Amino acid sequence: MTGQEFGMLAAILAVAAVTGLVANRLRQPLIVAFIGVGVLVGPIGTGWASGIGEIELLAHLGITILLFLVGLRLDLHLIRTTGPVALATGLGQVAFTAAIGYGIALALGMDNVTAIYVAVALTFSSTIIIVKLLSDKREIDELHGRIAVGFLIVQDLVVVVVMIALTAFGQETSDHVALDIVFVIGKGIALLAGVALAMRYVIPRLLPLAARSQELLVLFAVAWAVSIAAISAWLGFSTEVGAFLAGMSLASTPFREAIGARLVSLRDFLLLFFFLALGAQLEFADATRQLGEAAVFSAFVLIGNPLIVLIIMGLMRYPVRVSFKAGLTVAQISEFSLILAALGLSLGHITSGTVSLITVVGLITIGASTYMILYSQPLFEKLRPFLGVFQRRDARQHAIPNGTSEADVLIYGLGRLGSQVVDRLTRAGKSVVAVDFDPDIVNAWNRQGITAVFGSAEDIDLLESLPLAQARWVVSTIPSAEVNLALLHALRYHGYQGRIALTALSARDAQRLRQTDADIVVEPYSSATNAVLDHIADHAGEGSTGDLDRA
Repeated sequence: MTGQEFGMLAAILAVAAVTGLVANRLRQPLIVAFIGVGVLVGPIGTGWASGIGEIELLAHLGITILLFLVGLRLDLHLIRTTGPVALATGLGQVAFTAAIGYGIALALGMDNVTAIYVAVALTFSSTIIIVKLLSDKREIDELHGRIAVGFLIVQDLVVVVVMIALTAFGQETSDHVALDIVFVIGKGIALLAGVALAMRYVIPRLLPLAARSQELLVLFAVAWAVSIAAISAWLGFSTEVGAFLAGMSLASTPFREAIGARLVSLRDFLLLFFFLALGAQLEFADATRQLGEAAVFSAFVLIGNPLIVLIIMGLMRYPVRVSFKAGLTVAQISEFSLILAALGLSLGHITSGTVSLITVVGLITIGASTYMILYSQPLFEKLRPFLGVFQRRDARQHAIPNGTSEADVLIYGLGRLGSQVVDRLTRAGKSVVAVDFDPDIVNAWNRQGITAVFGSAEDIDLLESLPLAQARWVVSTIPSAEVNLALLHALRYHGYQGRIALTALSARDAQRLRQTDADIVVEPYSSATNAVLDHIADHAGEGSTGDLDRA
Protein backbone atom coordinates (compact mmCIF):
# COMPACT_ATOMS: atom_id res chain seq x y z
CA MET A 1 0.00 0.00 0.00
CA THR A 2 1.41 3.34 -1.05
CA GLY A 3 1.47 6.45 1.09
CA GLN A 4 -1.36 7.93 -0.95
CA GLU A 5 -3.53 4.83 -0.48
CA PHE A 6 -2.79 4.85 3.26
CA GLY A 7 -3.88 8.49 3.43
CA MET A 8 -7.14 7.72 1.60
CA LEU A 9 -7.78 4.79 3.96
CA ALA A 10 -7.24 7.10 6.94
CA ALA A 11 -9.71 9.58 5.46
CA ILE A 12 -12.29 6.83 4.89
CA LEU A 13 -11.97 5.61 8.49
CA ALA A 14 -12.31 9.18 9.77
CA VAL A 15 -15.50 9.72 7.73
CA ALA A 16 -16.83 6.35 8.92
CA ALA A 17 -16.16 7.25 12.56
CA VAL A 18 -17.95 10.62 12.28
CA THR A 19 -20.88 9.08 10.41
CA GLY A 20 -21.06 6.31 13.00
CA LEU A 21 -21.32 8.90 15.79
CA VAL A 22 -24.24 10.54 14.01
CA ALA A 23 -25.95 7.17 13.46
CA ASN A 24 -25.46 6.29 17.11
CA ARG A 25 -27.13 9.53 18.18
CA LEU A 26 -30.05 8.70 15.85
CA ARG A 27 -30.17 5.18 17.40
CA GLN A 28 -29.48 3.58 14.04
CA PRO A 29 -27.39 0.43 13.47
CA LEU A 30 -23.92 1.17 12.11
CA ILE A 31 -24.67 -0.94 9.04
CA VAL A 32 -26.77 1.90 7.66
CA ALA A 33 -24.03 4.43 8.34
CA PHE A 34 -21.27 2.33 6.80
CA ILE A 35 -23.20 1.64 3.59
CA GLY A 36 -23.84 5.36 3.33
CA VAL A 37 -20.12 6.02 3.76
CA GLY A 38 -19.47 3.46 1.00
CA VAL A 39 -21.70 5.45 -1.36
CA LEU A 40 -19.91 8.64 -0.36
CA VAL A 41 -16.39 7.30 -0.98
CA GLY A 42 -17.38 5.15 -3.98
CA PRO A 43 -17.29 5.99 -7.70
CA ILE A 44 -20.31 8.28 -7.54
CA GLY A 45 -18.77 10.16 -4.60
CA THR A 46 -15.14 10.95 -3.84
CA GLY A 47 -13.81 7.75 -5.44
CA TRP A 48 -11.42 7.09 -2.56
CA ALA A 49 -12.48 3.45 -2.14
CA SER A 50 -11.81 2.66 -5.79
CA GLY A 51 -8.10 3.34 -5.33
CA ILE A 52 -7.58 0.87 -2.47
CA GLY A 53 -7.55 -2.76 -3.57
CA GLU A 54 -7.05 -4.04 -0.04
CA ILE A 55 -10.62 -3.04 0.91
CA GLU A 56 -12.02 -6.08 -0.93
CA LEU A 57 -9.62 -8.41 0.89
CA LEU A 58 -10.56 -6.92 4.25
CA ALA A 59 -14.23 -7.25 3.29
CA HIS A 60 -13.78 -10.99 2.62
CA LEU A 61 -12.04 -11.39 5.97
CA GLY A 62 -14.92 -9.60 7.68
CA ILE A 63 -17.50 -11.96 6.18
CA THR A 64 -15.35 -14.96 7.12
CA ILE A 65 -15.11 -13.86 10.76
CA LEU A 66 -18.87 -13.10 10.81
CA LEU A 67 -19.83 -16.59 9.63
CA PHE A 68 -17.22 -18.14 11.93
CA LEU A 69 -18.83 -16.44 14.94
CA VAL A 70 -22.32 -17.48 13.80
CA GLY A 71 -21.14 -21.09 13.78
CA LEU A 72 -19.28 -20.62 17.06
CA ARG A 73 -22.37 -19.31 18.85
CA LEU A 74 -24.84 -21.69 17.23
CA ASP A 75 -27.08 -22.78 20.09
CA LEU A 76 -29.43 -25.53 18.97
CA HIS A 77 -30.52 -25.92 22.60
CA LEU A 78 -32.15 -22.47 22.37
CA ILE A 79 -34.33 -23.71 19.51
CA ARG A 80 -35.39 -26.72 21.60
CA THR A 81 -36.15 -24.65 24.72
CA THR A 82 -38.42 -22.28 22.83
CA GLY A 83 -40.41 -25.29 21.66
CA PRO A 84 -41.79 -25.85 18.19
CA VAL A 85 -42.58 -22.16 17.77
CA ALA A 86 -38.97 -21.35 16.77
CA LEU A 87 -38.94 -23.93 13.98
CA ALA A 88 -42.52 -23.30 12.87
CA THR A 89 -42.13 -19.52 12.82
CA GLY A 90 -38.61 -19.54 11.40
CA LEU A 91 -39.31 -21.95 8.55
CA GLY A 92 -42.84 -20.68 7.98
CA GLN A 93 -41.77 -17.06 7.72
CA VAL A 94 -38.92 -17.95 5.35
CA ALA A 95 -41.24 -20.02 3.11
CA PHE A 96 -44.12 -17.54 2.96
CA THR A 97 -41.89 -14.48 2.56
CA ALA A 98 -39.94 -16.13 -0.24
CA ALA A 99 -43.10 -17.25 -2.05
CA ILE A 100 -44.86 -13.89 -1.81
CA GLY A 101 -41.66 -11.97 -2.57
CA TYR A 102 -41.12 -14.11 -5.66
CA GLY A 103 -44.61 -13.28 -6.87
CA ILE A 104 -44.07 -9.56 -6.31
CA ALA A 105 -40.74 -9.67 -8.16
CA LEU A 106 -42.31 -11.41 -11.14
CA ALA A 107 -45.16 -8.89 -11.14
CA LEU A 108 -42.56 -6.10 -11.33
CA GLY A 109 -41.14 -7.66 -14.49
CA MET A 110 -38.04 -9.42 -13.14
CA ASP A 111 -36.74 -12.64 -14.69
CA ASN A 112 -36.92 -15.92 -12.74
CA VAL A 113 -33.34 -15.95 -11.43
CA THR A 114 -33.42 -12.32 -10.30
CA ALA A 115 -36.83 -12.83 -8.71
CA ILE A 116 -35.54 -15.84 -6.76
CA TYR A 117 -32.53 -13.91 -5.43
CA VAL A 118 -34.65 -10.91 -4.42
CA ALA A 119 -37.29 -13.14 -2.80
CA VAL A 120 -34.72 -15.11 -0.79
CA ALA A 121 -32.95 -11.90 0.26
CA LEU A 122 -36.21 -10.63 1.76
CA THR A 123 -36.52 -13.62 4.10
CA PHE A 124 -33.52 -13.15 6.40
CA SER A 125 -33.33 -10.82 9.40
CA SER A 126 -30.24 -9.61 11.22
CA THR A 127 -29.43 -11.66 14.32
CA ILE A 128 -26.71 -9.17 15.29
CA ILE A 129 -28.98 -6.12 15.18
CA ILE A 130 -31.96 -7.83 16.82
CA VAL A 131 -29.95 -9.27 19.71
CA LYS A 132 -28.34 -5.85 20.29
CA LEU A 133 -31.70 -4.03 20.31
CA LEU A 134 -33.41 -6.59 22.54
CA SER A 135 -30.45 -6.61 24.93
CA ASP A 136 -30.51 -2.82 25.17
CA LYS A 137 -34.23 -2.99 26.01
CA ARG A 138 -33.67 -5.87 28.50
CA GLU A 139 -36.11 -8.01 26.51
CA ILE A 140 -33.72 -10.74 25.41
CA ASP A 141 -34.93 -13.06 28.21
CA GLU A 142 -38.62 -12.29 27.75
CA LEU A 143 -40.68 -14.83 25.83
CA HIS A 144 -40.87 -12.81 22.61
CA GLY A 145 -37.11 -12.21 22.83
CA ARG A 146 -36.28 -15.90 23.25
CA ILE A 147 -38.66 -16.88 20.45
CA ALA A 148 -37.17 -14.22 18.17
CA VAL A 149 -33.60 -15.39 18.81
CA GLY A 150 -34.75 -18.97 18.26
CA PHE A 151 -36.21 -18.39 14.82
CA LEU A 152 -33.32 -16.10 13.88
CA ILE A 153 -31.01 -19.06 14.49
CA VAL A 154 -33.26 -21.12 12.20
CA GLN A 155 -32.86 -18.39 9.57
CA ASP A 156 -29.07 -18.49 9.99
CA LEU A 157 -29.11 -22.23 9.30
CA VAL A 158 -31.31 -21.73 6.24
CA VAL A 159 -29.02 -19.06 4.78
CA VAL A 160 -26.02 -21.38 5.13
CA VAL A 161 -27.91 -24.12 3.29
CA VAL A 162 -28.86 -21.64 0.56
CA MET A 163 -25.23 -20.51 0.14
CA ILE A 164 -24.08 -24.13 -0.06
CA ALA A 165 -26.65 -24.81 -2.78
CA LEU A 166 -25.72 -21.69 -4.74
CA THR A 167 -21.99 -22.28 -4.69
CA ALA A 168 -22.34 -26.02 -5.31
CA PHE A 169 -24.67 -25.79 -8.28
CA GLY A 170 -24.14 -22.20 -9.32
CA GLN A 171 -21.27 -22.90 -11.68
CA GLU A 172 -21.71 -24.14 -15.21
CA THR A 173 -22.15 -27.91 -15.33
CA SER A 174 -21.47 -30.49 -17.98
CA ASP A 175 -24.06 -32.59 -19.75
CA HIS A 176 -23.77 -35.25 -17.02
CA VAL A 177 -25.97 -33.51 -14.47
CA ALA A 178 -26.48 -36.58 -12.28
CA LEU A 179 -22.75 -37.20 -12.14
CA ASP A 180 -22.14 -33.56 -11.24
CA ILE A 181 -24.64 -33.77 -8.39
CA VAL A 182 -23.00 -36.91 -7.01
CA PHE A 183 -19.60 -35.22 -7.29
CA VAL A 184 -20.81 -32.17 -5.39
CA ILE A 185 -22.39 -34.30 -2.66
CA GLY A 186 -19.16 -36.28 -2.39
CA LYS A 187 -17.11 -33.10 -1.94
CA GLY A 188 -19.56 -31.90 0.69
CA ILE A 189 -19.30 -35.16 2.61
CA ALA A 190 -15.50 -34.99 2.37
CA LEU A 191 -15.51 -31.45 3.79
CA LEU A 192 -17.80 -32.42 6.67
CA ALA A 193 -15.78 -35.56 7.36
CA GLY A 194 -12.53 -33.60 7.42
CA VAL A 195 -13.95 -31.07 9.89
CA ALA A 196 -15.36 -33.89 12.04
CA LEU A 197 -11.98 -35.66 12.16
CA ALA A 198 -10.30 -32.39 13.09
CA MET A 199 -12.85 -31.91 15.89
CA ARG A 200 -12.05 -35.40 17.17
CA TYR A 201 -8.28 -35.57 16.88
CA VAL A 202 -6.71 -32.18 16.09
CA ILE A 203 -8.60 -29.42 17.92
CA PRO A 204 -8.61 -31.13 21.37
CA ARG A 205 -4.79 -31.24 21.23
CA LEU A 206 -3.98 -27.89 19.64
CA LEU A 207 -6.58 -25.60 21.22
CA PRO A 208 -5.49 -26.07 24.87
CA LEU A 209 -1.91 -25.27 23.82
CA ALA A 210 -3.02 -22.10 22.02
CA ALA A 211 -5.21 -21.09 24.97
CA ARG A 212 -2.14 -20.65 27.20
CA SER A 213 -1.83 -17.23 25.56
CA GLN A 214 -4.88 -15.06 24.83
CA GLU A 215 -3.15 -13.52 21.82
CA LEU A 216 -2.27 -16.96 20.44
CA LEU A 217 -5.83 -18.18 21.03
CA VAL A 218 -7.20 -15.36 18.87
CA LEU A 219 -4.58 -16.03 16.18
CA PHE A 220 -5.37 -19.76 16.20
CA ALA A 221 -9.11 -19.10 15.87
CA VAL A 222 -8.68 -16.68 12.95
CA ALA A 223 -6.19 -19.01 11.23
CA TRP A 224 -8.56 -21.94 11.67
CA ALA A 225 -11.52 -19.98 10.27
CA VAL A 226 -9.60 -18.70 7.25
CA SER A 227 -7.99 -22.10 6.55
CA ILE A 228 -11.29 -24.03 6.54
CA ALA A 229 -12.83 -21.24 4.46
CA ALA A 230 -10.00 -21.54 1.93
CA ILE A 231 -10.39 -25.33 1.75
CA SER A 232 -14.14 -24.88 1.25
CA ALA A 233 -13.50 -22.47 -1.64
CA TRP A 234 -10.97 -24.91 -3.16
CA LEU A 235 -13.63 -27.66 -3.11
CA GLY A 236 -16.05 -25.40 -4.99
CA PHE A 237 -18.10 -24.15 -2.06
CA SER A 238 -18.07 -20.59 -0.73
CA THR A 239 -15.65 -19.31 1.90
CA GLU A 240 -18.68 -18.42 4.03
CA VAL A 241 -19.69 -22.08 4.28
CA GLY A 242 -16.19 -23.09 5.38
CA ALA A 243 -16.05 -20.31 7.96
CA PHE A 244 -19.41 -21.40 9.38
CA LEU A 245 -18.23 -25.02 9.70
CA ALA A 246 -15.00 -23.83 11.33
CA GLY A 247 -17.05 -22.01 13.95
CA MET A 248 -19.28 -25.02 14.57
CA SER A 249 -16.20 -27.19 15.09
CA LEU A 250 -15.13 -25.02 18.04
CA ALA A 251 -18.63 -24.42 19.45
CA SER A 252 -18.45 -27.38 21.85
CA THR A 253 -15.05 -26.49 23.28
CA PRO A 254 -14.60 -24.80 26.67
CA PHE A 255 -12.87 -21.89 24.90
CA ARG A 256 -15.92 -20.90 22.88
CA GLU A 257 -16.88 -17.88 24.97
CA ALA A 258 -13.32 -16.58 25.21
CA ILE A 259 -12.83 -16.80 21.44
CA GLY A 260 -16.20 -15.19 20.72
CA ALA A 261 -15.62 -12.30 23.10
CA ARG A 262 -12.18 -11.60 21.62
CA LEU A 263 -13.31 -11.71 17.98
CA VAL A 264 -16.45 -9.56 18.20
CA SER A 265 -14.51 -6.30 17.92
CA LEU A 266 -12.41 -7.66 15.05
CA ARG A 267 -15.60 -8.77 13.28
CA ASP A 268 -17.22 -5.36 13.66
CA PHE A 269 -14.12 -3.57 12.36
CA LEU A 270 -13.63 -5.83 9.33
CA LEU A 271 -17.33 -5.77 8.44
CA LEU A 272 -16.94 -2.03 8.04
CA PHE A 273 -14.98 -2.74 4.86
CA PHE A 274 -17.65 -5.12 3.53
CA PHE A 275 -20.35 -2.49 3.89
CA LEU A 276 -18.03 0.17 2.50
CA ALA A 277 -17.36 -2.00 -0.55
CA LEU A 278 -21.07 -2.76 -0.89
CA GLY A 279 -22.01 0.90 -0.74
CA ALA A 280 -19.32 1.74 -3.29
CA GLN A 281 -20.88 -0.77 -5.74
CA LEU A 282 -24.34 0.79 -5.66
CA GLU A 283 -25.61 1.95 -9.01
CA PHE A 284 -28.24 4.63 -9.43
CA ALA A 285 -28.39 4.68 -13.21
CA ASP A 286 -32.14 3.93 -13.10
CA ALA A 287 -32.85 5.44 -9.72
CA THR A 288 -36.53 6.24 -10.34
CA ARG A 289 -37.47 2.65 -11.20
CA GLN A 290 -35.21 1.20 -8.49
CA LEU A 291 -36.61 3.42 -5.75
CA GLY A 292 -40.15 2.47 -6.75
CA GLU A 293 -39.31 -1.24 -6.58
CA ALA A 294 -37.41 -0.73 -3.32
CA ALA A 295 -40.46 1.00 -1.81
CA VAL A 296 -42.71 -1.95 -2.75
CA PHE A 297 -40.34 -4.56 -1.34
CA SER A 298 -39.63 -2.48 1.79
CA ALA A 299 -43.35 -2.12 2.50
CA PHE A 300 -43.74 -5.88 2.17
CA VAL A 301 -40.86 -6.56 4.57
CA LEU A 302 -41.94 -3.93 7.12
CA ILE A 303 -45.61 -4.96 7.12
CA GLY A 304 -45.86 -8.39 5.51
CA ASN A 305 -43.15 -10.19 7.50
CA PRO A 306 -44.60 -9.23 10.92
CA LEU A 307 -48.07 -10.24 9.71
CA ILE A 308 -46.77 -13.67 8.72
CA VAL A 309 -45.29 -14.15 12.19
CA LEU A 310 -48.50 -12.87 13.82
CA ILE A 311 -50.56 -15.42 11.91
CA ILE A 312 -48.24 -18.36 12.63
CA MET A 313 -47.88 -17.59 16.34
CA GLY A 314 -51.59 -16.80 16.62
CA LEU A 315 -52.41 -20.26 15.27
CA MET A 316 -50.09 -21.65 17.94
CA ARG A 317 -52.15 -19.79 20.59
CA TYR A 318 -49.49 -17.30 21.67
CA PRO A 319 -50.74 -13.98 23.10
CA VAL A 320 -50.98 -11.25 20.51
CA ARG A 321 -48.52 -9.01 22.39
CA VAL A 322 -45.85 -11.71 22.24
CA SER A 323 -46.59 -12.41 18.57
CA PHE A 324 -46.52 -8.71 17.69
CA LYS A 325 -43.20 -7.98 19.38
CA ALA A 326 -41.60 -11.13 17.96
CA GLY A 327 -42.94 -10.22 14.52
CA LEU A 328 -41.30 -6.81 14.58
CA THR A 329 -37.88 -8.49 14.67
CA VAL A 330 -38.33 -9.77 11.10
CA ALA A 331 -39.36 -6.38 9.68
CA GLN A 332 -35.98 -5.96 8.00
CA ILE A 333 -33.45 -7.75 5.83
CA SER A 334 -30.05 -8.62 7.18
CA GLU A 335 -26.37 -8.48 6.40
CA PHE A 336 -26.76 -12.06 5.16
CA SER A 337 -29.15 -10.81 2.49
CA LEU A 338 -26.45 -8.43 1.30
CA ILE A 339 -23.82 -11.20 1.42
CA LEU A 340 -26.16 -13.44 -0.58
CA ALA A 341 -26.60 -10.69 -3.18
CA ALA A 342 -22.84 -10.21 -3.42
CA LEU A 343 -22.44 -13.98 -3.88
CA GLY A 344 -25.01 -13.98 -6.67
CA LEU A 345 -23.14 -11.14 -8.38
CA SER A 346 -19.84 -13.03 -8.18
CA LEU A 347 -21.48 -16.12 -9.68
CA GLY A 348 -22.91 -14.05 -12.52
CA HIS A 349 -26.52 -14.84 -11.59
CA ILE A 350 -27.61 -11.24 -11.01
CA THR A 351 -26.44 -7.78 -12.02
CA SER A 352 -25.03 -5.01 -9.88
CA GLY A 353 -28.35 -3.23 -10.32
CA THR A 354 -30.09 -6.05 -8.44
CA VAL A 355 -27.47 -5.85 -5.70
CA SER A 356 -28.17 -2.12 -5.47
CA LEU A 357 -31.92 -2.78 -5.18
CA ILE A 358 -31.44 -5.29 -2.36
CA THR A 359 -29.05 -2.92 -0.58
CA VAL A 360 -31.52 -0.02 -0.77
CA VAL A 361 -34.25 -2.28 0.64
CA GLY A 362 -31.82 -3.17 3.43
CA LEU A 363 -31.15 0.49 4.23
CA ILE A 364 -34.86 1.33 4.37
CA THR A 365 -35.96 -1.70 6.38
CA ILE A 366 -33.07 -1.74 8.85
CA GLY A 367 -33.53 1.96 9.56
CA ALA A 368 -37.32 1.80 9.94
CA SER A 369 -37.48 -1.47 11.87
CA THR A 370 -34.96 -0.19 14.41
CA TYR A 371 -37.42 2.44 15.57
CA MET A 372 -40.30 -0.06 15.39
CA ILE A 373 -38.46 -2.36 17.81
CA LEU A 374 -37.29 0.44 20.10
CA TYR A 375 -40.85 1.76 20.42
CA SER A 376 -42.63 -1.60 20.19
CA GLN A 377 -44.81 -1.07 23.25
CA PRO A 378 -46.29 2.34 22.21
CA LEU A 379 -46.76 0.91 18.70
CA PHE A 380 -48.56 -2.10 20.13
CA GLU A 381 -50.85 0.11 22.22
CA LYS A 382 -51.84 2.10 19.13
CA LEU A 383 -52.49 -1.00 17.03
CA ARG A 384 -54.03 -3.14 19.79
CA PRO A 385 -57.65 -2.58 18.62
CA PHE A 386 -56.78 -4.01 15.20
CA LEU A 387 -54.74 -6.98 16.42
CA GLY A 388 -57.51 -8.95 18.09
CA VAL A 389 -58.07 -10.95 14.92
CA PHE A 390 -54.63 -12.57 15.42
CA GLN A 391 -55.50 -13.78 18.94
CA ARG A 392 -56.95 -17.26 18.64
CA ARG A 393 -59.65 -17.83 21.22
CA ASP A 394 -59.43 -21.37 22.52
CA ALA A 395 -61.21 -22.75 25.56
CA ARG A 396 -58.16 -24.83 26.38
CA GLN A 397 -56.16 -21.63 26.85
CA HIS A 398 -58.21 -20.67 29.88
CA ALA A 399 -58.64 -24.09 31.42
CA ILE A 400 -57.30 -24.61 34.93
CA PRO A 401 -55.59 -27.99 35.33
CA ASN A 402 -56.17 -30.43 38.18
CA GLY A 403 -59.68 -29.10 38.85
CA THR A 404 -58.45 -26.32 41.07
CA SER A 405 -61.17 -23.82 41.96
CA GLU A 406 -59.54 -22.02 44.89
CA ALA A 407 -56.26 -20.22 45.47
CA ASP A 408 -54.75 -18.08 48.20
CA VAL A 409 -52.46 -16.34 45.72
CA LEU A 410 -52.60 -15.72 41.96
CA ILE A 411 -49.14 -15.22 40.49
CA TYR A 412 -48.41 -13.81 37.05
CA GLY A 413 -45.03 -14.67 35.57
CA LEU A 414 -42.99 -17.83 36.15
CA GLY A 415 -39.53 -16.47 35.41
CA ARG A 416 -36.68 -16.47 37.92
CA LEU A 417 -38.48 -14.25 40.47
CA GLY A 418 -41.88 -15.84 39.93
CA SER A 419 -40.49 -19.35 40.36
CA GLN A 420 -38.93 -18.39 43.69
CA VAL A 421 -42.21 -16.85 44.89
CA VAL A 422 -44.20 -19.95 43.93
CA ASP A 423 -41.69 -22.24 45.62
CA ARG A 424 -41.67 -20.18 48.83
CA LEU A 425 -45.47 -19.94 49.05
CA THR A 426 -46.12 -23.62 48.34
CA ARG A 427 -43.59 -24.64 50.98
CA ALA A 428 -45.46 -22.36 53.39
CA GLY A 429 -48.66 -24.31 52.66
CA LYS A 430 -50.38 -21.68 50.51
CA SER A 431 -52.45 -22.70 47.50
CA VAL A 432 -51.21 -21.03 44.34
CA VAL A 433 -52.42 -20.62 40.77
CA ALA A 434 -49.76 -19.29 38.42
CA VAL A 435 -50.17 -17.74 34.97
CA ASP A 436 -47.52 -17.56 32.26
CA PHE A 437 -47.55 -17.15 28.48
CA ASP A 438 -44.81 -19.71 27.83
CA PRO A 439 -46.54 -23.07 27.23
CA ASP A 440 -43.35 -25.04 27.95
CA ILE A 441 -42.99 -23.44 31.39
CA VAL A 442 -46.69 -23.97 32.13
CA ASN A 443 -46.45 -27.68 31.27
CA ALA A 444 -43.30 -28.08 33.36
CA TRP A 445 -44.95 -26.60 36.48
CA ASN A 446 -48.10 -28.67 36.00
CA ARG A 447 -45.96 -31.81 35.89
CA GLN A 448 -44.57 -30.77 39.29
CA GLY A 449 -48.08 -30.59 40.71
CA ILE A 450 -48.32 -26.79 40.71
CA THR A 451 -51.42 -25.36 39.07
CA ALA A 452 -50.25 -23.26 36.11
CA VAL A 453 -52.35 -21.66 33.40
CA PHE A 454 -51.35 -20.58 29.92
CA GLY A 455 -52.37 -16.96 29.40
CA SER A 456 -51.40 -13.31 29.33
CA ALA A 457 -51.56 -10.72 32.09
CA GLU A 458 -53.14 -8.37 29.56
CA ASP A 459 -56.02 -10.74 28.75
CA ILE A 460 -58.99 -9.32 30.62
CA ASP A 461 -61.13 -12.37 29.79
CA LEU A 462 -58.68 -14.76 31.46
CA LEU A 463 -59.61 -13.47 34.90
CA GLU A 464 -63.13 -14.83 34.46
CA SER A 465 -61.77 -18.39 34.58
CA LEU A 466 -59.42 -17.83 37.56
CA PRO A 467 -60.42 -18.18 41.25
CA LEU A 468 -60.25 -14.42 41.66
CA ALA A 469 -62.90 -14.19 44.39
CA GLN A 470 -61.00 -16.57 46.70
CA ALA A 471 -57.52 -15.09 46.14
CA ARG A 472 -56.26 -12.82 48.91
CA TRP A 473 -53.26 -11.69 46.86
CA VAL A 474 -52.51 -11.17 43.19
CA VAL A 475 -48.77 -10.96 42.56
CA SER A 476 -47.20 -9.95 39.26
CA THR A 477 -43.50 -10.72 38.83
CA ILE A 478 -43.57 -9.46 35.23
CA PRO A 479 -40.93 -6.69 34.84
CA SER A 480 -43.02 -4.47 32.53
CA ALA A 481 -44.83 -1.39 33.79
CA GLU A 482 -47.25 -1.43 30.82
CA VAL A 483 -48.22 -5.06 31.43
CA ASN A 484 -48.67 -4.46 35.15
CA LEU A 485 -50.84 -1.42 34.54
CA ALA A 486 -52.99 -3.46 32.13
CA LEU A 487 -53.33 -6.21 34.75
CA LEU A 488 -54.28 -3.70 37.42
CA HIS A 489 -56.95 -2.26 35.15
CA ALA A 490 -58.32 -5.75 34.45
CA LEU A 491 -58.45 -6.59 38.16
CA ARG A 492 -60.38 -3.42 38.98
CA TYR A 493 -62.68 -4.07 36.02
CA HIS A 494 -63.60 -7.43 37.57
CA GLY A 495 -64.08 -5.84 40.99
CA TYR A 496 -61.19 -7.54 42.72
CA GLN A 497 -61.03 -6.45 46.38
CA GLY A 498 -57.90 -8.29 47.52
CA ARG A 499 -54.34 -7.05 47.73
CA ILE A 500 -52.03 -6.52 44.76
CA ALA A 501 -48.22 -6.69 44.46
CA LEU A 502 -46.46 -5.53 41.29
CA THR A 503 -42.83 -5.67 40.13
CA ALA A 504 -40.64 -2.92 38.67
CA LEU A 505 -37.05 -3.12 37.43
CA SER A 506 -36.33 0.61 37.37
CA ALA A 507 -37.00 3.50 39.74
CA ARG A 508 -39.03 5.24 37.03
CA ASP A 509 -41.34 2.25 36.58
CA ALA A 510 -41.63 1.86 40.35
CA GLN A 511 -42.73 5.48 40.66
CA ARG A 512 -45.40 4.96 37.97
CA LEU A 513 -46.77 1.89 39.74
CA ARG A 514 -46.76 3.55 43.17
CA GLN A 515 -49.06 6.22 41.79
CA THR A 516 -51.72 3.51 41.38
CA ASP A 517 -53.65 1.74 44.15
CA ALA A 518 -51.30 -1.27 44.20
CA ASP A 519 -50.48 -2.37 47.77
CA ILE A 520 -46.82 -3.29 47.17
CA VAL A 521 -44.33 -2.44 44.44
CA VAL A 522 -41.34 -4.78 44.47
CA GLU A 523 -37.98 -3.63 43.09
CA PRO A 524 -35.87 -6.83 43.07
CA TYR A 525 -32.69 -5.21 41.70
CA SER A 526 -32.88 -2.30 44.11
CA SER A 527 -33.65 -4.55 47.06
CA ALA A 528 -30.77 -6.89 46.26
CA THR A 529 -28.38 -3.96 45.84
CA ASN A 530 -29.43 -2.42 49.15
CA ALA A 531 -29.03 -5.77 50.93
CA VAL A 532 -25.49 -6.17 49.59
CA LEU A 533 -24.54 -2.58 50.52
CA ASP A 534 -26.01 -2.98 54.02
CA HIS A 535 -24.03 -6.19 54.48
CA ILE A 536 -20.82 -4.49 53.34
CA ALA A 537 -21.46 -1.51 55.63
CA ASP A 538 -22.13 -3.80 58.63
CA HIS A 539 -18.90 -5.75 58.07
CA ALA A 540 -16.63 -3.02 56.71
CA GLY A 541 -14.71 -2.70 59.93
CA GLU A 542 -14.40 -6.40 60.68
CA GLY A 543 -11.26 -8.42 59.94
CA SER A 544 -9.32 -8.28 56.71
CA THR A 545 -10.36 -7.89 53.11
CA GLY A 546 -10.30 -11.66 52.82
CA ASP A 547 -12.89 -11.89 55.63
CA LEU A 548 -15.12 -9.46 53.72
CA ASP A 549 -14.75 -11.45 50.50
CA ARG A 550 -15.72 -14.65 52.28
CA ALA A 551 -18.72 -12.90 53.83
